Formats: sequence, C-alpha cells, structure tokens
Amino acid sequence: MRSGFEAQLRAVSLRVTRPRVAVLAALRDHPHVDTDTVLRLVRADHPTVSHQAVYDVLRALTDAGLVRRIQPAGATARYEARVADNHHHLVCRSCGAIADIDCAVGDAPCLTASDDHGFVVDEAEVVFWGVCPDCATERTAQRSASSEGST
Repeated sequence: MRSGFEAQLRAVSLRVTRPRVAVLAALRDHPHVDTDTVLRLVRADHPTVSHQAVYDVLRALTDAGLVRRIQPAGATARYEARVADNHHHLVCRSCGAIADIDCAVGDAPCLTASDDHGFVVDEAEVVFWGVCPDCATERTAQRSASSEGST
C-alpha cells in the first residue's frame, strides 16, 4: 500500500518522503482527525518527526488535493484522505465525532444553488449536526437514572 501513496505523491509532483507517506497512511486508517492526532499516529512509527513537519505535510497534501481539510463550526480543523468525491459530514454535537455522508442528491456539487451569481460551482459543503448513537444512548441512560433518583 505504501507504493500507492508514493504513486499519489508523484502524480501531484510531490517528493516522496517518510513523513508524507506516514501522514497519508494515518489519514487512510483514521479519517477526520486533528493535527495532534496525526502527529501521534505518525510518531508511533517515526518518533523523530516534528510537529512542524506534520503541519507542513498536511498543508502540502491539502494544497495538492490529496487531503481534505474540514473545519465544522466551533471545532478544530480535521483532515481526511477521502478527496475523490464531494461528500458531506455529520457531526455529533456532544462528542464531536464525524461521519461521512455521501452526496445529498445527484452528482457533485450535490446541491444546486438557488442563485449562483455567475459562479461556476464545483463543490457544495454541507454539515449535518446531531447526536451520535453512543451519545444518544448515554443521554437516555442519564435521563433514566435522574428520573429514577427523583421518585
């Protein structure tokens, strides 16, 4: 699989380096992670990689289109390697978990603007907000416990 990462890097005219390959591998296995998590994952195999190197790699990979940076309102930036489509995200209001959602309707950009103001629209970014199943279960359990304690 590493050779796949090498081919991706070469296809966008980026030098193949261990930090770049390690970041791509981390994002393949752990989508929607923040920079600190990427750093921790990369350092598991490459302990000498600096924080700045990871920032630089994330910026280069994002600029080259190999990585997507997402930043839901009020959240830290997260990164993912799923870039070949115009998918959307579902964010848990409680724990911050993020899940991918395929296009709302049709082909990219998935939505049609009511007035494009002359723009050539090629992408739509939609963030759905809610509560993930784990947090919903926890909330239900807390409500049950508090109602039992008040009787």
